[in-house]
Amino acid sequence: MTRIFPEEGRQRVMIEAVSPQVDGGRFPIKRTVGESVVVEARAFADGHDRLRCLLRHRREDGALWHETPMVPMINDRWRAEFTVPDLGRYLYTVTGWVDGFLSWLHDLERRTDPEDIRVALLMGAELVARAADRAVGDDAQTLARLAEALRSEEDLQTRVAVAMSTELGALMERYPDRSLASVEQRELVVTVEPERARFGAWYEVFPRSCSMIPGTHGTFRDCEKWLPYIAGMGFDVLYLPPIHPIGRSRRKGPNNALMAGVDDPGSPWAIGSAEGGHLSVHPALGTLEDFRSLVVCARGHGLELALDIAFQCAPDHPYVAEHPAWFRHRPDGSVQYAENPPKKYQDIYPFDFETADWQGLWTELEGIFRFWIEQGVQIFRVDNPHTKSFAFWEWVIAEIKRDFPGTIFLSEAFARPAVLHGLAKRGFSQSYNYFPWRNTKQELTAYFTELTRGEGKEYLRPNLWPATPDILPEYLQFGGRPAFMIRATLAATLGASYGIYGPAFELVENRPQRPGTEEYLDSEKYQIRHWDLGRPDSLKDYLARLNRIRRENPALQFDKGLRFHAVDNDEMLCFSKATDDGGNVVLVVVNLDPVHVQSGYVQLPVEEFGLDPGHPYQVHDLLSNSRHLWHGARNYVALDPQAGPAHIFRLRRRLRSEHDFDYYL
Repeated sequence: MTRIFPEEGRQRVMIEAVSPQVDGGRFPIKRTVGESVVVEARAFADGHDRLRCLLRHRREDGALWHETPMVPMINDRWRAEFTVPDLGRYLYTVTGWVDGFLSWLHDLERRTDPEDIRVALLMGAELVARAADRAVGDDAQTLARLAEALRSEEDLQTRVAVAMSTELGALMERYPDRSLASVEQRELVVTVEPERARFGAWYEVFPRSCSMIPGTHGTFRDCEKWLPYIAGMGFDVLYLPPIHPIGRSRRKGPNNALMAGVDDPGSPWAIGSAEGGHLSVHPALGTLEDFRSLVVCARGHGLELALDIAFQCAPDHPYVAEHPAWFRHRPDGSVQYAENPPKKYQDIYPFDFETADWQGLWTELEGIFRFWIEQGVQIFRVDNPHTKSFAFWEWVIAEIKRDFPGTIFLSEAFARPAVLHGLAKRGFSQSYNYFPWRNTKQELTAYFTELTRGEGKEYLRPNLWPATPDILPEYLQFGGRPAFMIRATLAATLGASYGIYGPAFELVENRPQRPGTEEYLDSEKYQIRHWDLGRPDSLKDYLARLNRIRRENPALQFDKGLRFHAVDNDEMLCFSKATDDGGNVVLVVVNLDPVHVQSGYVQLPVEEFGLDPGHPYQVHDLLSNSRHLWHGARNYVALDPQAGPAHIFRLRRRLRSEHDFDYYL
């Protein structure tokens, strides 16, 4: 009988449950530059010997492994961490072995019989002598000398002191016997992206509506004039819907009318006409050179430009004639337009990702990303990615990030959880999500606990939008100005990344096309709008305060650290965010009712915040700049939505100065 043995059966350490990992290591976890990866593993062996474990990591394109000792915790768990300093991909794994010297030392400390100690010292001398053979330079000589000291005729107490010495322990740790070390077989991956993939405030604007003259089609040059206004509110990303030529065939009119007038501009998402396709800009917006100028000017104002990528075509897109195999055809030979019954999008043809020429289609679509990267774009908001092949997204994002690791992809997938998570696993940096429809205290608490504490925390970064050109939630339709302030506050503080559709949002655009729908009346998707940016009722100053607070408080720049706290009123939501070191603690209390004054007592874990429960502490409202002294864990809050529906407090510790007066940090 033929027996099959393992490659090395003397490896005694079992390594299991390495975390973090996604689906058994099938997909990478995500971090941004400068963040740490805290790794834990379960490691154990037969018997009572002592173990050592190391966390190993390296750049995927590098050969040198960096090793960090892991610290034993409870129940055979070990922990260590490493920092990812640069963009790209890193590998990490865990190795462990039975450490003969530590095991010997552990037993020696417990021996009492002189003869047992004498024999043990001789055994230890052999371990040290073998380490001397592994060592180099002066270390080898020192270890050889210490081995002789353990064998010497000195009294046992002197020899035991040598065995227990810090010098010997440090050298034996430096030159361990790892010949039978076990290594976790799967090398796990972390994708490292720019900080903007984790933290940022987005502002969406239709450049065709940027003209200062009512009824006139805006241009990229007009959009440049808006940059001081947008940057002045503290936004980081300027997001443009598709900027390409718009199809004329089956063009939609105002309010999604099936018939367009002669002067109706159509939907920017109906891409392509005789004037060009995905590699062209709409002639009315300007030239490609004008677009590049906008990218440069935006950066000069601290704004990164994000471009909408919509992989679909208008009926007169050049692709339809040049590559008919990339589209599905109906029995009568016509191309199948997009639909999600009962919704119909007669002005849009979707690509067929089951085409026999799928490789040609993939290559062409990858080229679209590369073209716009060459024009200076580093951030892409991808339209409806859940209606395209998952395999394609995994491939194309990996291809782009291999050459341009700083590229950021935002997934516009208001989809089922498995689909939302599946896209994030396959490389999307950020994701739209269900925030627009989470309004109650129970809904918000459950959903954000899932996002920040569940499995998705390692790979799914939510980007919170209170509204989009496609979505005017019912809450905003009836809550008036306070509702917009409430949702902006929640988006800006619950999430490290959020966005608004402007200027419709700051100007409190809340008219639905008809009751019971989430479509805007006179939607900007189908017509040019003129916006009065100087209106006195604008929320621009409130948004500027929110963005300033976010930039000045590191706790708000991460999704981790979010904790919800009890309030004895279901119309009030209380939560906090804190940095890892506890140096920055932000407490948010929001009245979720946009109509009525609500009040209640909030309950805080003051000791966990580093506060002395026996002394008062200061809460500084960063929205109003008011300061209050609170006492203990339970404090009263009342919020009038007309005056101000939220508090954003920074908790300040009470300290005693050398001059014997109180001040707050």
